[in-house]
Amino acid sequence: LRAGRPRRRPSARPGTMAGRESVKVVVRCRPLNKKEIAESRKPIVVIDTAIGSVEITKAGTDDTKRFTFDSVYDDKSTQRDVYDDTGFPLVESVLQGYNGTMFAYGQTGCGKTHTMQGKDSPPELRGIIPTSFEHVFDHLKLLKDKEALVRVSYLELYNEEIRDLLGADHLAKLELKENPEKGVFVKGLRSVVVDGVEAIDALMAQGNAVRTTGSTAMNAESSRSHSIFTIVIEMSGKREDGTEHVTAGKLNLVDLAGSERQSKTKATGARLKEGIKINLSLTALGNVISGLVESSQKHIPYRDSKLTRLLQD
Repeated sequence: LRAGRPRRRPSARPGTMAGRESVKVVVRCRPLNKKEIAESRKPIVVIDTAIGSVEITKAGTDDTKRFTFDSVYDDKSTQRDVYDDTGFPLVESVLQGYNGTMFAYGQTGCGKTHTMQGKDSPPELRGIIPTSFEHVFDHLKLLKDKEALVRVSYLELYNEEIRDLLGADHLAKLELKENPEKGVFVKGLRSVVVDGVEAIDALMAQGNAVRTTGSTAMNAESSRSHSIFTIVIEMSGKREDGTEHVTAGKLNLVDLAGSERQSKTKATGARLKEGIKINLSLTALGNVISGLVESSQKHIPYRDSKLTRLLQD
């Protein structure tokens, strides 16, 4: 599930996203996994891609409920299908000077990391994050009479502690700060200038190698932290009247840890503590999303968790 929130920046050119912010929600349903097949489980979800609906049947009954979303993808959908419909327009808006966020949200083991990161090979299994890298640099190669600078950072939020996945000490705790000029930022977070897909892929691999994962009864390789890979794209050029024109867009690519029920994950000790922290931050995120889509709600509770504060802009 992905939500994107493009935000207009003062320096952005008026155009497609001008004057409006949006949250879009899409649903992707994965096929049954090996464990579910071995247990003779049956699908209870029906995806109608034509009308964007998901119909769920309560197991062993005829009781069904239907939900409608901006887009839906069934178990036959490809990584490219998801990116072209969901990721492409948001990355295009970032290249115009807006801020945007894409993230996967759902229960542990539902396929969030597959959708967001995928696998390096074959190429068709690459997820939203690496495909967006290619998109950005393919666009920059076509620029004429403009200069561009691309910077990236990569952090994880583990038990409400911020860690720099590209830092010299990836276990060091970093502080979340805020000031009028920079807004919300992480003090000491490493920012790296990149010049192409290979460089940015290498940094992603470096961060993934030290990201916190662990095994539970529901997922042998469960993400135990939220990760945020941020790309800042600054472009400068001249308008027709000769004046300087600068745009800066920021893309947050988020791989969230999955929501958990202890009765299913069988988590104890450190795993149980991780699950509690994960669920608390996901609840805060859900409250922020609800606040953004409900026009009657004036207060958006960004400060309820570090995750929502990090994604505030």
